[in-house]
Parts: sequence; C-alpha cells; structure tokens
Amino acid sequence: MYMINRCLGLLILAVVSISVHAKQVTISHDLGQTTVQYNPERVVAIGVGIIDMLDHFGIEPVATSQDFLPDYLSKYKKPPYQSAGTLFEADFENIYTVKPDVILIGPRIASKYKELSEIAPTIVISPAESGSYWQSTMQQWRNLAQVFDIAEKVESEIALLNDEFKSIKQHNTAYPAKALTVMSIGGNITAFSEKSRFASIYVDFGFLPSAEGLKPKRHGDAISFEFISQNNPEYLFVFDSDKLRNKLSSRTKDEFNNALVNGTKAYQNGHIKFVDMDAWYLALGGVTATRRMISDVKDVLHESH
Repeated sequence: MYMINRCLGLLILAVVSISVHAKQVTISHDLGQTTVQYNPERVVAIGVGIIDMLDHFGIEPVATSQDFLPDYLSKYKKPPYQSAGTLFEADFENIYTVKPDVILIGPRIASKYKELSEIAPTIVISPAESGSYWQSTMQQWRNLAQVFDIAEKVESEIALLNDEFKSIKQHNTAYPAKALTVMSIGGNITAFSEKSRFASIYVDFGFLPSAEGLKPKRHGDAISFEFISQNNPEYLFVFDSDKLRNKLSSRTKDEFNNALVNGTKAYQNGHIKFVDMDAWYLALGGVTATRRMISDVKDVLHESH
C-alpha cells in the first residue's frame, strides 16, 4: 500500500511539473499575436530598448543585436552573448544556431518578423510611435511579465516611475510652459509636434507645444534657427542625432550657440536641454532609458524652481 501511494504521489508531481513547464501564453503586439511557452529560457533580443528591459528585470538573453549599445549595456557586445545581428539586419544563421525559445524584436527590424517567426515564436516589443510613451511602455513591460516570471518587479518599477511622471506633469500644470522639440542632423534642423514620436514631452511630461502646424513626420518637420527665434520657446529640447554616429565629432552645441537661439526665453533662463540620445532615441521603452528621460526633464525644470 505504501508503495502504491508513493508511486501515485510521484505521478502527480510529474504531471504537475509537466503542466507548469508546458504552460503557454499568447501576447498581442504590433504585428499580431504570438503564443509562446511561459518563462522561456533561451531568449534572443534584437533592439536596444528590449535589451535594456531584459537587463533591468534580470533576464539573460543567449543572443543580442550588438550595434549602437550604450555604455551601460556594453557587456552584451561580447561573449557569452552571441550576435543576433544588428538593429536592422538579423543574423539568421546565428539565431537558428542558438535554438531560441522566443525572439523579441524592436521596430527597426519588424520587417523581418515573418522570417524570424519561422525560427521561433517572435514578439514585437516597442512603445507606440505617437501618443503617450509612458502608457505604451508600461504595456510593453506588462507583456514581458506575461511571458516571464517578473510581474512583481515590473509592477514595482511602474509604481515608482508613474509617481515621477505624475509629479512632473503636475508641476507643468501648475506652472504652464511652452516647449519646442528639435533635432539636429548633419547641420539640418527639424521640429517635432505633440503628435510625433517624441510626443512624451507634451503628453507625458505636460509641456505645452510652442509651435503650431508642425507636420508629424518621422524625422521631424524642417525648420531653421530663425524659426526657433520667432517661436521663442520657454523650453528647448535638442536631439543631437550626430552624436549617434560619432560622439566626438558632433558640433551641434556650437551650432546652437548663436544669436538667434541665445535670444530665446529658453536660453536666457537656462532651459535648453541636449537630451540623452541613448535614452530618448535608441533605447525607447527600456527601464534605464525611461529613468534617464525623467532625469533629463527634472534637470531642466530644476533650473527654474
């Protein structure tokens, strides 16, 4: 009788173990729905924001995209992490070789979604291109928490940063200020509206747009230094795209040090911020990236009050 009960107990444990191991979840994302085994072990990550998320939440990938990684993610450029290619070009052979359980991709390689899905279940993890960056980012983190056993960590981080976003937005509601968001690319300047991919400055942080009628183009609407002067923003957020190509060769700060910009309220009150491009441009959706975005905004507001 003892042996029968013991065998029955072992059988139940085995069934439970198999059941837990075989649990699957279905995730909705930008390119559809993907069903994947819960808590997969072999993860391929293509995208700086995704690698940032995995790094913060303690998930070890077996292969990563290895270009444009900021200093705080530099360890993923070398072994034991295999190369999954670049942000734009997947190394299909390497990815196939590491036998992934799941592939997580960002928007820059979304065009290869179908091919990657033939290797392993593939999920697009990316904040929305417009609207609330923070709302969309929270959803991406919660998608990860459905796949991996990290729900408690995710909700703790969301609670912490949600308070930060609320505090800044409340400040800007109490002290309304108009901001202009611009990007410098090889000497050319573009501006971004409140409906652009950098809408978070307005939607999440609560600044008012200083310019009307800007077209929500992906790389911004072409403007000039005269436009900035005439617009006369109280805050000026500058995205220095040249720093992404060569951090040592960018002349953007020198170019913005001119009479037209220096005549604005933003300059006169110390309200010009050259933003952290790793955070705002490359690693969107990442936890460290989001913290750095908040830090940039708090820095420029601190100059006021």
